[in-house]
Amino acid sequence: MTDRPLVGIDDIDRAAERIAGVAVRTPLVTCAVPQRRPGTLLIKPESLQPIGAFKLRGAYNKIASLDPEQRGRGVVASSSGNHAQAVAYVACTLGIKATLVIPEGAAEIKIAATRAYGAEVVLVPPDQRDTKPLELAAEHGYTLVPPYDDPAVIAGTGTIGAEIAADLPDVDLVLVPVSGGGLISGIATAIKTRCPRARVIGVEPELAADAAESFRRGQRVEWSPELTFRTAADGLRVAVVGELPWLHIQRYVDDIVTVTEEQIRDAVRLLARSARLVAEPSGAVATAAHLAHPELSAGGTTAAVLSGGNVDPAQYIEILRG
Repeated sequence: MTDRPLVGIDDIDRAAERIAGVAVRTPLVTCAVPQRRPGTLLIKPESLQPIGAFKLRGAYNKIASLDPEQRGRGVVASSSGNHAQAVAYVACTLGIKATLVIPEGAAEIKIAATRAYGAEVVLVPPDQRDTKPLELAAEHGYTLVPPYDDPAVIAGTGTIGAEIAADLPDVDLVLVPVSGGGLISGIATAIKTRCPRARVIGVEPELAADAAESFRRGQRVEWSPELTFRTAADGLRVAVVGELPWLHIQRYVDDIVTVTEEQIRDAVRLLARSARLVAEPSGAVATAAHLAHPELSAGGTTAAVLSGGNVDPAQYIEILRG
């Protein structure tokens, strides 16, 4: 693995200036947890972004920083849905051609939303999600917009951590979903710089726990699509964390824990009923960890990142019915 430079707080501050007026500065919303231990749970609802997920921050920071020649050639990205929507939205806003590679089996609501922004969608088998964008970039000259393994993308997502630190400087614990690792990399960098006393813990479905296993072993571990695609949290099915995110995780993240499918569903229901927030399964895992692992917060103040709310309506209704 190459020794790539880490993203710093100055990169995150510049990203905050770039995305201002495009990405929503989301609030911290109190979520009551009935019959639970003392302590406060606050939700950072990135579901309120224009595309319904945090991915807008990183995608805009990356694409807006491209030079005119790169913009003219267009962009390409791989995603199970939310990053695809973000890239398509930004490309539409800036007048740039976008091609999105999406693995077969992704949520139809996310595919449809990506196409609605005018992007070309290329559906591929899950094992081609990372190779196909490289082929298209080589063939057409597109600029690759990685979903997580990129300093500009990490800096963009780090603005979430900077906002939490500004709004809640005495935060004790920040819970963050982990997929490719870009989200937790940026947030952990900002939190550990601005609130060094706080702990940052990643959360994964136990059916797609490559990052948790990597954290335990001290090296990146890859899981096959046959394993990761078992979880309903479709946005967290990445086979292995990215190289640059892994460096940030090793330096800044305190732990990575897992949650079950039923615990994720419980969290979706709690967010709907107690916080009036719509969460897709992927977006609810941080809240699920707060419910399933009470030892993590020890009665302090916890901020849980709700990373997205782009859930299939039929799936959402079925979850709410319990």
